[in-house]
Amino acid sequence: MEWGPRALGNRSILGDPRRADMKDILNAKIKRRESFRPFAPSILREHVAEWFETDDDVPFMMQVFQFRAEKRSQVPAVCHVDGSGRLQTVHRATNPLYHQLITHFHQLTGIPMVLNTSFNENEPVVCRPEEALDCFLRTKMDVLVLGSFFVERKSQERGERR
Repeated sequence: MEWGPRALGNRSILGDPRRADMKDILNAKIKRRESFRPFAPSILREHVAEWFETDDDVPFMMQVFQFRAEKRSQVPAVCHVDGSGRLQTVHRATNPLYHQLITHFHQLTGIPMVLNTSFNENEPVVCRPEEALDCFLRTKMDVLVLGSFFVERKSQERGERR
C-alpha cells in the first residue's frame, strides 16, 4: 500500500480512459459521487511528453497539466473539461507491477495510461484486504485483484456490460 492522500495503483479502481461513459459507469456502480468530479490518468513515465504539454515527473498525482489538444478526444474519461489531467507518472523501477499492467494496456490499445481513482465508495481509501473485499461486495465492481488473487463476478451478477 502506498502512503499519502492519493491512490497510486496499489489501492486503486482502474478503468479504460478511452470510454466517454466510464465516468458515469464508475459513479453509478461504485463511487456514487458528484458527476462533475474528474478521474485521473496514470501514465507510463516514458510517454508523458507525447500526451501532455509538459514532460514533468509527478509520481504522487499532486499536479495538474494540460493534455495536448490533439490527444484529448482519445481519453475522454480522464481529460477534464478544461483539457487538463491530474496525472500520475508510473515508473518501472518504483512500481513494476503497475507499470507492467499499463504497458500491457498500451500494447492492446495504443494508449499508455489507465483511469485511476481511489479504491473506496464513500469511505476512506481501503487499507486492508478485508476492506477491499467489503467494498467489492457492496458495490457493482466487476473484478477485484488482491496481490496474485483475481476475483470476478459471475456474468449474471454483473447486470450490465463492462
